[in-house]
Amino acid sequence: MRRHHGHDVEDRYEWLRAKEDADVVAHLEAENAYTEGRTAHLEALRSRIFDEIKGRTLETDLSVPVRRGDWWYYGRTVEGKQYGIQCRAPLASPGDWTPPELSADVEVPGEQILLDGNVEAEGHEFFSLGSFEVSLDGTRMLYGVDVAGDERYTIRLRDLTTGAPLPDEIPDTFAGASFSPDGRFIVYTTVDDAWRPDTVWLHELGTAVSDDAKLFHEPDERYWVGAGFTRSDRYLVIGLGSSITSEEWILDADDLRAQPRVVWPRREGVEYESEHAVIDGQDVLLILHNDGALDFELVQVAADDPQGERRVVIPHRAGQRLLGVSTFRDWGVVGYRRGGLPRLGMLDYAAGGVDEISFDEPLYTVGSGGNAEWAPPVLRLSYGSFITPGTVYDYEVATGELHLRKRQPVLGGYDPEEYAQARVWAPAADGTGIPVSLVWKRSFGEAGSAPRPMHLYGYGSYEHSIEPGFSVARLSELDRGVIFAVAHVRGGGEMGRQWYEEGKLLRKRNTFTDFVDCARHLVAEGYTTPDRLVAEGGSAGGLLMGAVANLAPELFAGILADVPFVDALTTILDPSLPLTVIEWDEWGDPLHNPEVYEYMRSYTPYENVRDGVAYPRILAVTSLNDTRVLYVEPAKWVARLREAGVDALLKCEMVAGHGGVSGRYNAWRERAFELAWLLDVLSLADA
Repeated sequence: MRRHHGHDVEDRYEWLRAKEDADVVAHLEAENAYTEGRTAHLEALRSRIFDEIKGRTLETDLSVPVRRGDWWYYGRTVEGKQYGIQCRAPLASPGDWTPPELSADVEVPGEQILLDGNVEAEGHEFFSLGSFEVSLDGTRMLYGVDVAGDERYTIRLRDLTTGAPLPDEIPDTFAGASFSPDGRFIVYTTVDDAWRPDTVWLHELGTAVSDDAKLFHEPDERYWVGAGFTRSDRYLVIGLGSSITSEEWILDADDLRAQPRVVWPRREGVEYESEHAVIDGQDVLLILHNDGALDFELVQVAADDPQGERRVVIPHRAGQRLLGVSTFRDWGVVGYRRGGLPRLGMLDYAAGGVDEISFDEPLYTVGSGGNAEWAPPVLRLSYGSFITPGTVYDYEVATGELHLRKRQPVLGGYDPEEYAQARVWAPAADGTGIPVSLVWKRSFGEAGSAPRPMHLYGYGSYEHSIEPGFSVARLSELDRGVIFAVAHVRGGGEMGRQWYEEGKLLRKRNTFTDFVDCARHLVAEGYTTPDRLVAEGGSAGGLLMGAVANLAPELFAGILADVPFVDALTTILDPSLPLTVIEWDEWGDPLHNPEVYEYMRSYTPYENVRDGVAYPRILAVTSLNDTRVLYVEPAKWVARLREAGVDALLKCEMVAGHGGVSGRYNAWRERAFELAWLLDVLSLADA
């Protein structure tokens, strides 16, 4: 019996929470067997889709090398092998900034294999890397391994001059460990019982882990902690963040045993992040913040007096959400959103202006990454769209030229001209226009010219934006006539900070009604019909799926929910569960606030399943070792749905985490399973 604020709940399926109980394991295995039986007729289609994904993928391939120190670092994939191989090759000369054009079938001069994930994964059903780094001098490597899916990593080290393992081994760490610039130390983070990263540690190589120094501990359960070195290698930055408040502490990288000093003391509702730069010969911090600036502004402060005078570098501009700044010796790069799309601009330190890097397509995604060096002449960036495969460019800062380094190969004769993408706007009930991004294959007719099968995706939480990026697996839908669409509902970040604010806490229902209104608009405008519309969302997007199934079951033929957060109220009421306390800033605190309790009770999917209602077909996919959304949520939800007469299936991976199965071939098979079910719902199983 659950009793809160005078309300009693008898939860008949709460017994499924006992993960180690034999009856629970038997129940999950029985659900898997039932799902396999109900979908056995799709085996041939699953195999075809898997073969299509595999056939379009260049299985033996290399990434574009990234320069760091005296080496080019890159990854390899090999046909038939599940996991990537981390490699490096020496620079041709110190002035070499053009990455070598490596070939998968030609021996790379001086190549050194650093880590073969296939070797490390031997004997394990699951394998994931949470940390991977080589010391700046190139002599040592650290890597963090998870073989259960619970995102608790064991850090191991290797001497790269001999290839021999080092005796240091650090268990039960969080992702993201780093070497100090001099290579003497490792900075890593551990989690508390609620899976919250709360403590930063300093390990000196060659010493016992029991002697590691505690650099920082955060007792407030609302805050996550992380740490990393600035690109300049000048400082270690320890960052703390809740959903609405942040704080940073810095240490000189050459004195890591000193007392950290705070950048700006935390103030409720103020978020900020800092980057080190050297401007006019002075160490400064460029700080992105929202103190009196809803969509954030960028200011400059002295590194030795960060709470002193602020100089505005980029002022707040309503509707242009500043996302981040990356600093280099001679210039910076700023990421921001405008008009529902991500943007990149070069920051001139002297003038303070931002020069945007422009692209032609109406929909695209872009971001900087793979920029390890402090003083490069180029900026590495990644680009793509619904129809343009993932592309790597080097942007030459002096000339403004974009140099194409690689575009993701898509085998089988893929021609982007055969596909089209567009954005339409759906009116919400309150008059707000909701952007919807679409992609389709032209040979089936233009989108909206006649009703077509449609796959509508949504998320809408944590200010996370769903970008119009390319997917090889999606081609298996598009080539069968399906229109793929993303409803950029409130609660996400697509349209700026206000967009997020209008879809959280006591305005969370906007997320759900926006999605329903998008579906209704697409039906009304002739893009699709309810019997040819399948919705999908994962994690918090799975909450969205459960909510819209209850709100408007008549609008959808099927709903695919990946690791769905569908028992939200039960979870957010229990502060002992992973992530609960930090989530109160996103959803509200139903444990202590009766208004929040009643509001969440009105929408949480599990508690609002309706008897006697014709629901769409539902497939929920989860993982037993998921630490973010526990398997018990979709297990209870499916049990309740089936009790109400719904055609609901549960697929539980018994050795996996929040991201699903590990290994690329396993992931392709998993996606083929989901797409086969989706196409069956759309009556396209024979297409």
